Amino acid sequence: MPTIDDSELEILQAFEQGQLKSVATKTELARFKSAARATTLKDRRVNILLASGDLRDIQVKALEEGIPYQTLIASILHKYITGKLADRG
Repeated sequence: MPTIDDSELEILQAFEQGQLKSVATKTELARFKSAARATTLKDRRVNILLASGDLRDIQVKALEEGIPYQTLIASILHKYITGKLADRG
C-alpha cells in the first residue's frame, strides 16, 4: 500500500470522523450521476493507445472531477456519440 503524507492523513481522519461535507452543487452532482449512468453498462472491453501527455492530462482532469479516468474517457466518448459533447471552439 502506498504511503500517505501528513496532509493526506489529516484528510483521511477528517473523512473517517464525518467532518467533511460535500461542496458539489446540484448541477455538478447531476453531471456526476450522468457520467456514472453512461458508464454503468460495460459489456465490451476496448484497448487504445494514447499519447503519454494526453493520458496524463485526462488523469489530471479526472482527479479534478473526482472520478476515475476510465470513467471520464467513457463519458466523453458517450457524449460525443450522442451529440452531447459541447464544442468550446
